[in-house]
Amino acid sequence: MWIVELLVVLFFIWLGARMGSIGIGFAGGFGVLVLAFGFGLEPGAIPVDVILIIMGVIAAIAAMQEAGGLDYLVHIAANILKSKPKYITFLAPIVTYWMTIFAGTGHTAFSTLPVIAEVAKREGIRPSRPLSIATVASQIAITASPISAAVVFFSSELEKVGVDYVELLMISIPSSFLAVMIGAVVANFMGKDLKDDPIYQERLAKGQVNIEVEEDNQQEIPAEAKRSVLIFALSIICVVFYATAISDTIGLIKEPILSRNDAIVTFMLAAASLITLLCKVDAKRILNAATFKSGMSACICVLGVAWLGTTFVTAHIEEINIFAGGILESNPWTLAVVLFFASMLLYSQAATTKALMPAALALGVSPVAAIAAFSAVSALFVLPTYPTLIAAVEFDDTGSTQIGKLVFNHPFLVPGTVTIVAAVILGFVFGGIIL
Repeated sequence: MWIVELLVVLFFIWLGARMGSIGIGFAGGFGVLVLAFGFGLEPGAIPVDVILIIMGVIAAIAAMQEAGGLDYLVHIAANILKSKPKYITFLAPIVTYWMTIFAGTGHTAFSTLPVIAEVAKREGIRPSRPLSIATVASQIAITASPISAAVVFFSSELEKVGVDYVELLMISIPSSFLAVMIGAVVANFMGKDLKDDPIYQERLAKGQVNIEVEEDNQQEIPAEAKRSVLIFALSIICVVFYATAISDTIGLIKEPILSRNDAIVTFMLAAASLITLLCKVDAKRILNAATFKSGMSACICVLGVAWLGTTFVTAHIEEINIFAGGILESNPWTLAVVLFFASMLLYSQAATTKALMPAALALGVSPVAAIAAFSAVSALFVLPTYPTLIAAVEFDDTGSTQIGKLVFNHPFLVPGTVTIVAAVILGFVFGGIIL
């Protein structure tokens, strides 16, 4: 019977993927209903902590966006990219990686993609090279961001086996960043140069490529925008410092008043309040911010999909242990393969982590192996339907960033896969040193 129930789970994941966007959350909740009434399974735990953290972080980011803070960050990113245009394939992923680390969401990459495409085109560099690895970098950085829902949830599970938040970041940040740089090296050699690309030449001859040189925008950045970024940055520093101070490794605060999860939510809401008050933001406008809408959509997705996963896993942990426990114990790297393919369907690092990581740790996967495999929840680039991936294709008018007729033959697949493989290997290396 558990095989039939697994097929039900996979069906609703497929249905959600077909609907796209927030639909995967809808389908997840629908699946819980079917498992409960159709098969008598007791619903699993709702990932309340993850959802609350997403809401808190998104509230602060949306307030910062309305204050002009995201525009200010994009302005800084554009200056970095234009400072050394010949190295755009390496600078672009650095920019999108650290913007995601800072904001806790990969959607910050949207604003930098047109800049990346334009700078590459002006330098005669194939735009698909920096666009592909920059998109991948914005996805894998989620597994290293101190305020991302995936990291916060995973760290809470690791604490049960003796690994704290700080140790997770000490492994995930260097392993994922170095992996992105390895992916950039691979991307730098992919495809023909623009001058040798027949598709580009054909589009250029037909006037389908914009070759006008845009003047640098010297628009003055409002003081409120800079102030909002400063407030948000200080709130992240407070989160990391507090989480470090209450960790078992450091132990500066022996009896903390707030748990780490509560601290993240309260610091983020406090930051949103200060930005709204000190940066003259109309609170009503925050509800219409693009980041607020995408963040609330992410809450529904995590709610539905993670709830569906925990419902099935909780009901059949013994069968899963018999079926997969031996394989994972003798070949712990296979967890990365499972996470890789699961994230392709779940379209969320947090949802994939919530659905599978507790089961993996319960099956006896070591903390080192689990942390090393963690980066594999970022395989959102495999199917060419993720929003940032589609945006990268649309912003490149040279035609170099295309989705092939075979669906999987697109420029994101190879550098993305190489980046995740490298991150998993480096995760084992750094994990072995730190733990």
